Amino acid sequence: MAESLVVRAPRGFDGERALPDGVSVLVDGGRVVGVEPMDAPLPDGWPVADFPDATILPGLIDAHVHLCGDAGPGALERLPAFDDEHLAGVIDDALRRHLAAGVTTVRDLGDRRWAVLDRRDAGTSGLPTILASGPPITSVRGHCWHMGGEAAGPDQLRDAVRERAERGVDVVKVMGGGGATTPGTDIMRCQFTPEDLRLVVEEAHAAGLPVTVHGHALAAVEQAVAAGADGVEHCACLTESGLGVTAEVVEALARRQVAVCPTLGALPGVPLPPPFVALLARAGLTPEQGRQARIRVVADLHRGGVPLISGTDAGIGPPKAHGVLPLAVAALLESDVPVTDALASATAVAARCCGIADRTGRLRAGLTADLLVVHGDPLVDIGALERVAAVMVGGRWAVG
Repeated sequence: MAESLVVRAPRGFDGERALPDGVSVLVDGGRVVGVEPMDAPLPDGWPVADFPDATILPGLIDAHVHLCGDAGPGALERLPAFDDEHLAGVIDDALRRHLAAGVTTVRDLGDRRWAVLDRRDAGTSGLPTILASGPPITSVRGHCWHMGGEAAGPDQLRDAVRERAERGVDVVKVMGGGGATTPGTDIMRCQFTPEDLRLVVEEAHAAGLPVTVHGHALAAVEQAVAAGADGVEHCACLTESGLGVTAEVVEALARRQVAVCPTLGALPGVPLPPPFVALLARAGLTPEQGRQARIRVVADLHRGGVPLISGTDAGIGPPKAHGVLPLAVAALLESDVPVTDALASATAVAARCCGIADRTGRLRAGLTADLLVVHGDPLVDIGALERVAAVMVGGRWAVG
């Protein structure tokens, strides 16, 4: 492929707004060097890749994945049985599936003993860029304890943050509450004291690292906000009596601009795993009632000004296959999120909240040439986001 290239289409989305009159993206040396109208004069001698009836967007960012998970039943619980060679294959297969869906950056928030971090450091040329947390910090025998992140008490928590900083993680992930996929944990309860969670946040911030907290339960979300966390994963706001976010929590999340990744998106027609069905039943909800309640929670968060970023929880089980990010973006529309905001949740807003806005997430001169070309217009038909025509990673075509 030529180093210099113009990628041209009759429509574009630059990560923040629509470009309805078309766009020519000038790529050179792996970077975007110009973004011009479709009919603008082009540099002499530059080859042109024309995509009629298509839309050019920044490559998508999936802000919550588990590359170690193979998306089979009990995926995370089976991790201890994987040998290193098998695990490496699972990770690479997951990356390829994300790439095929137009994803050029993934944020991995559940790593078995640094395998994903090692894969990041080995280089991912031609595959999505990896942001990695390493094993999530969890309580003893807490949610996803088998990934290797157990810690108890101030000294161990400080050591856990220090190790992650020394290994060069991109974000610190903390399991603020239990999880449906880890037997023996209670999703309704917090796993750490307020003091311990605040300690983790303060230690991470002192090391220059952001913190995102796993929290399905309302109590875990409240604790994460009070501790000063930068992000909350899931944020279902689950209680014994149902799902619902309080006005006070919405106001606090919005005031502090805490990024919420609601981990929407799932393969249609694939049943919810039994542990999740049981969890909803405990709250007095059927799966469909739970889905509708999630829609209302996300709508409340959006109306309240809380930053929403798209991530899928990919890899944890059959409904959460790798490569379903377009479905997560589409799901935001059910909560009356405008389509431009939904697309931004997987591009510009995700890049900002993940700390990589200076590298990717927008069609801007100087940023890495991570591009997605889709057939049709996702601003009119969000389903077009699934109709991938081509994907560029770092200035080179990786799909199409």
